[in-house]
Amino acid sequence: MSTPDYLAGYPASLQQQAARLLTDGRLGTYLTRKYPESHHVQSDKALYDYVSALKSRYMKKAAPLSQARYDSKLNVVKQALGLHTYRAHVQGNKLKTRNSITVAALFREAPPEFLRMIVVHELAHFREKEHGKAFYQLCCHMEPDYHQLELDTRLWLLWRDHVRQA
Repeated sequence: MSTPDYLAGYPASLQQQAARLLTDGRLGTYLTRKYPESHHVQSDKALYDYVSALKSRYMKKAAPLSQARYDSKLNVVKQALGLHTYRAHVQGNKLKTRNSITVAALFREAPPEFLRMIVVHELAHFREKEHGKAFYQLCCHMEPDYHQLELDTRLWLLWRDHVRQA
Protein backbone atom coordinates (compact mmCIF):
# COMPACT_ATOMS: atom_id res chain seq x y z
CA MET A 1 0.00 0.00 0.00
CA SER A 2 1.36 3.42 -0.89
CA THR A 3 1.76 6.09 1.75
CA PRO A 4 -1.59 7.81 2.28
CA ASP A 5 -1.55 11.55 1.77
CA TYR A 6 -3.59 12.05 4.94
CA LEU A 7 -0.76 10.65 7.05
CA ALA A 8 2.21 12.02 5.09
CA GLY A 9 3.59 14.06 8.01
CA TYR A 10 3.44 11.20 10.51
CA PRO A 11 6.20 8.66 11.31
CA ALA A 12 6.51 5.64 9.01
CA SER A 13 5.65 3.26 11.86
CA LEU A 14 2.32 4.99 12.40
CA GLN A 15 1.60 4.98 8.65
CA GLN A 16 2.34 1.25 8.52
CA GLN A 17 0.10 0.57 11.51
CA ALA A 18 -2.74 2.52 9.88
CA ALA A 19 -2.21 0.63 6.60
CA ARG A 20 -2.41 -2.72 8.43
CA LEU A 21 -5.60 -1.71 10.23
CA LEU A 22 -7.08 -0.59 6.92
CA THR A 23 -6.18 -3.72 4.96
CA ASP A 24 -7.31 -6.00 7.83
CA GLY A 25 -10.66 -4.20 7.89
CA ARG A 26 -10.21 -3.10 11.51
CA LEU A 27 -9.81 0.67 11.06
CA GLY A 28 -13.55 1.30 10.64
CA THR A 29 -14.35 -0.77 13.73
CA TYR A 30 -11.75 1.12 15.77
CA LEU A 31 -13.13 4.49 14.69
CA THR A 32 -16.83 3.67 15.13
CA ARG A 33 -16.16 2.29 18.61
CA LYS A 34 -14.18 5.35 19.62
CA TYR A 35 -16.55 7.85 17.93
CA PRO A 36 -20.01 6.25 17.82
CA GLU A 37 -22.09 9.41 17.38
CA SER A 38 -22.56 11.93 14.61
CA HIS A 39 -23.28 15.59 15.21
CA HIS A 40 -26.40 17.62 14.50
CA VAL A 41 -24.71 20.69 12.99
CA GLN A 42 -26.10 20.20 9.49
CA SER A 43 -27.00 23.64 8.11
CA ASP A 44 -24.84 26.68 7.49
CA LYS A 45 -26.81 28.58 10.14
CA ALA A 46 -26.20 25.82 12.70
CA LEU A 47 -22.50 25.84 11.76
CA TYR A 48 -22.35 29.63 12.20
CA ASP A 49 -23.96 29.31 15.65
CA TYR A 50 -21.58 26.48 16.58
CA VAL A 51 -18.47 28.43 15.50
CA SER A 52 -19.74 31.60 17.17
CA ALA A 53 -20.24 29.78 20.47
CA LEU A 54 -16.68 28.42 20.41
CA LYS A 55 -15.30 31.79 19.40
CA SER A 56 -17.14 33.63 22.18
CA ARG A 57 -15.93 31.08 24.73
CA TYR A 58 -12.24 31.10 23.80
CA MET A 59 -11.55 34.16 21.65
CA LYS A 60 -13.73 37.02 22.85
CA LYS A 61 -11.32 39.73 21.75
CA ALA A 62 -10.62 38.33 18.28
CA ALA A 63 -12.12 39.95 15.21
CA PRO A 64 -15.78 39.02 14.69
CA LEU A 65 -16.91 36.08 12.60
CA SER A 66 -18.73 37.23 9.50
CA GLN A 67 -19.61 33.87 7.95
CA ALA A 68 -19.39 30.12 8.53
CA ARG A 69 -20.55 27.62 5.94
CA TYR A 70 -20.15 24.15 4.51
CA ASP A 71 -18.70 23.75 1.02
CA SER A 72 -19.04 20.52 -0.97
CA LYS A 73 -16.11 21.40 -3.26
CA LEU A 74 -13.60 22.38 -0.61
CA ASN A 75 -11.86 19.02 -0.14
CA VAL A 76 -11.65 18.35 -3.88
CA VAL A 77 -10.60 21.79 -5.10
CA LYS A 78 -8.39 23.11 -2.31
CA GLN A 79 -7.18 19.83 -0.76
CA ALA A 80 -8.29 21.33 2.55
CA LEU A 81 -10.75 20.28 5.22
CA GLY A 82 -11.46 23.78 6.43
CA LEU A 83 -10.57 27.22 5.26
CA HIS A 84 -10.23 30.53 7.04
CA THR A 85 -10.43 33.65 4.93
CA TYR A 86 -9.47 37.05 6.20
CA ARG A 87 -10.10 40.35 4.51
CA ALA A 88 -9.27 43.81 5.78
CA HIS A 89 -10.93 46.89 4.36
CA VAL A 90 -11.08 50.56 5.23
CA GLN A 91 -14.42 51.92 6.35
CA GLY A 92 -14.19 55.63 7.00
CA ASN A 93 -11.10 56.11 9.13
CA LYS A 94 -11.22 52.58 10.60
CA LEU A 95 -9.72 49.34 9.40
CA LYS A 96 -12.39 46.61 9.52
CA THR A 97 -11.74 42.91 9.16
CA ARG A 98 -13.95 40.11 7.93
CA ASN A 99 -13.22 36.56 9.02
CA SER A 100 -15.07 33.65 7.51
CA ILE A 101 -14.75 29.92 8.00
CA THR A 102 -15.59 27.29 5.42
CA VAL A 103 -15.75 23.62 6.37
CA ALA A 104 -15.68 20.74 3.90
CA ALA A 105 -19.22 19.39 3.53
CA LEU A 106 -18.05 15.84 4.22
CA PHE A 107 -17.83 16.85 7.89
CA ARG A 108 -21.64 16.86 8.04
CA GLU A 109 -21.25 13.07 8.34
CA ALA A 110 -18.37 13.18 10.81
CA PRO A 111 -18.32 12.59 14.55
CA PRO A 112 -18.74 15.80 16.56
CA GLU A 113 -15.15 15.64 17.79
CA PHE A 114 -13.82 15.90 14.23
CA LEU A 115 -15.99 18.90 13.41
CA ARG A 116 -14.81 20.57 16.61
CA MET A 117 -11.16 19.91 15.69
CA ILE A 118 -11.63 21.50 12.24
CA VAL A 119 -13.44 24.52 13.71
CA VAL A 120 -10.82 24.97 16.45
CA HIS A 121 -8.08 24.84 13.81
CA GLU A 122 -9.76 27.50 11.68
CA LEU A 123 -10.56 29.70 14.70
CA ALA A 124 -6.90 29.59 15.74
CA HIS A 125 -6.10 31.25 12.41
CA PHE A 126 -7.99 34.33 13.63
CA ARG A 127 -4.98 35.04 15.86
CA GLU A 128 -2.16 33.03 14.35
CA LYS A 129 -1.96 33.00 10.56
CA GLU A 130 0.89 30.48 10.31
CA HIS A 131 1.08 26.92 11.65
CA GLY A 132 3.66 27.50 14.35
CA LYS A 133 4.13 26.73 18.01
CA ALA A 134 1.76 29.50 19.17
CA PHE A 135 -0.88 28.29 16.69
CA TYR A 136 -0.86 24.74 18.03
CA GLN A 137 -0.79 25.96 21.65
CA LEU A 138 -3.96 27.93 20.92
CA CYS A 139 -5.55 24.85 19.31
CA CYS A 140 -4.70 22.79 22.40
CA HIS A 141 -6.08 25.51 24.67
CA MET A 142 -9.44 25.31 22.88
CA GLU A 143 -9.34 21.52 22.47
CA PRO A 144 -6.92 19.66 24.79
CA ASP A 145 -7.10 16.48 22.66
CA TYR A 146 -6.42 18.44 19.46
CA HIS A 147 -3.47 16.36 18.24
CA GLN A 148 -5.19 13.02 18.83
CA LEU A 149 -8.35 14.29 17.15
CA GLU A 150 -6.33 15.50 14.17
CA LEU A 151 -4.77 12.05 13.78
CA ASP A 152 -8.12 10.29 14.20
CA THR A 153 -9.72 12.65 11.68
CA ARG A 154 -7.01 11.77 9.17
CA LEU A 155 -7.58 8.07 9.86
CA TRP A 156 -11.32 8.57 9.38
CA LEU A 157 -10.70 10.29 6.04
CA LEU A 158 -8.39 7.46 4.98
CA TRP A 159 -10.97 4.85 5.95
CA ARG A 160 -13.78 6.81 4.28
CA ASP A 161 -11.85 7.00 1.00
CA HIS A 162 -11.00 3.29 1.20
CA VAL A 163 -14.67 2.32 1.73
CA ARG A 164 -15.78 4.50 -1.19
CA GLN A 165 -13.19 2.94 -3.51
CA ALA A 166 -14.09 -0.63 -2.55
